[in-house]
Amino acid sequence: MNFDDVILGRRSIRGYKPDPVPRKLIEEILALAMRAPSSMNTQPWNFYVLTGEPLDRIRAGNTERNLAGIPHSREFRTGEAFAGVHRERQIGVAKQLFAAMGIAREDTAARQDWVLRGFRQFDAPVCVIVTYDRVLASSDDTPFDCGAVTNCLVNAAWSRGLGCVINSQGIMQSPVVREHAGIPDDQVIMKAIALGWPDEAFPANAVVSERKPVSEAAVFLGFDE
Repeated sequence: MNFDDVILGRRSIRGYKPDPVPRKLIEEILALAMRAPSSMNTQPWNFYVLTGEPLDRIRAGNTERNLAGIPHSREFRTGEAFAGVHRERQIGVAKQLFAAMGIAREDTAARQDWVLRGFRQFDAPVCVIVTYDRVLASSDDTPFDCGAVTNCLVNAAWSRGLGCVINSQGIMQSPVVREHAGIPDDQVIMKAIALGWPDEAFPANAVVSERKPVSEAAVFLGFDE
């Protein structure tokens, strides 16, 4: 696939085939992703790649704690709730997804099941936990760099026929993740990435989120036109 096809074709995948993903293929994708730029070449990122029983234990622990009402313990700060245009965009994509899945506004059970899918890493065969070195936690460059490598990862995966969805639900219960992924205390858990072969029959996989135009996002200075 050429670069434009990857960037324009990629979408978030929330339904996966159960087929396993070869470790060698994941290593190839990570090697590509790690060509991402980082501040002064610090490369603060680390990856914990889980499948099978370890991932199932995280799924179970996340679900149990969520249903028990245990507050989230996400390590990477959440910030204030979205408002204004950012909230509108959040609601917009949620409406697209619920419409695709046929989930009515009043269908509480279906909406809760959709939320729990996130805590189960969307039942993907692989989960990649992205962490960064705690010694760099005071630098705003560090999460910026981890965002860059994550972007490269999902695009590299797409170029090889694999789908991903970047999410926070999978790491909201950080004690569960830290225990079963064996993540040491000198690292901060930042994000989770569900990864696997897209199930083209899963309706939400056809959803393409809207993007604001360049004219709204960019200011050009000093150009002739």
